[in-house]
Amino acid sequence: MTPFFLAFVPPLTLFAATALGGPALFLPAIVLFGVVPLLDQVLPQNRDNTAVAGWVRSLANLCVLAHIAAVAFALYTVVHGGLSPAPAGVLVLGTGFAGAAAINVAHDLMHRPGRVPQALAAVLLSTVLYAHFCVEHVQGHHKRVGTLADPATSRLGESLFRFLPRSLSGGLRSAWAIEWARVGLATDNRMIRYGLGQAVLVAGIGLGLGPLGLAAFVGQAVVAVLMLETINYIEHYGLIRAEVAPGRFERVRPEHSWNSSHRVSNWMLLNLARHSDHHAFPARPFTELRHHDDVPQLPCGYSAMLLLATIPPLWFRVMDPRVRTASKAIATGEREHGENTDAELTAVGRA
Repeated sequence: MTPFFLAFVPPLTLFAATALGGPALFLPAIVLFGVVPLLDQVLPQNRDNTAVAGWVRSLANLCVLAHIAAVAFALYTVVHGGLSPAPAGVLVLGTGFAGAAAINVAHDLMHRPGRVPQALAAVLLSTVLYAHFCVEHVQGHHKRVGTLADPATSRLGESLFRFLPRSLSGGLRSAWAIEWARVGLATDNRMIRYGLGQAVLVAGIGLGLGPLGLAAFVGQAVVAVLMLETINYIEHYGLIRAEVAPGRFERVRPEHSWNSSHRVSNWMLLNLARHSDHHAFPARPFTELRHHDDVPQLPCGYSAMLLLATIPPLWFRVMDPRVRTASKAIATGEREHGENTDAELTAVGRA
């Protein structure tokens, strides 16, 4: 059995919390911020670069169904389960935690060629009202990562709370700019299609579950999106590509993203934390992403780093020395590598 079945832990944990109620409502938080970081630190990191069987990629498709079912169950329970405000709030938080994991599944799907996986990515992101991420991440972030033009690249000395407004607003503006340049206001504009689809979803939830259900839906979406953007903050903090000519930058290399091969986090997040390899080879499926020893390494898995990022003084103390060390290595390596060619940038946009 493949360990990537751990990708089902977030929706299954949410389902269990909803069904059992009481203290079990805290299960998503306990698993995400207790069990997972503990196992990440106790178990040896996974540096094995053997490709996983191709059929494992189908797990992402099944995760879409599992997440939608778990969210529907949770929202129905918030409205009709007789919960008082405090337990209902805990369940909404747990739903948001599961939503953050679902965004990661959508991230894998949006990088696949073909209409079906990209449509599934948009559907999954619509459950957290963030479908424009399909546009901005692939055609914006991947091209501009490690530059000041990328809103999702956090700067050295920038706190999470300064980063979030810039990334949230900048990503939305970028997605609109990309689609406007591509098709203007034509019906093929994905921002218009995604916006209409999400409006219909919101209206349907409001009509079906009333104001309380709608508030719960929006609340869990806010939690999920903030967690996504916190992960963005972690993945590229302080790592900048050199400008080799006015407006042209050195090619994206593994050194321009923080890598983590903590075992449990990567199994649950479909190798997302092997982010160095993902940005260097964005079309590579998660089953083939590789660990790199000679790139910036996060000290903990993603779950622990999420908590660390919320405490800026501690974050700076832990991460800033690592950034300076990594930047020296990048500066040495940039003399040995050229810039991205137009063909490479086009390939990223199509990934």
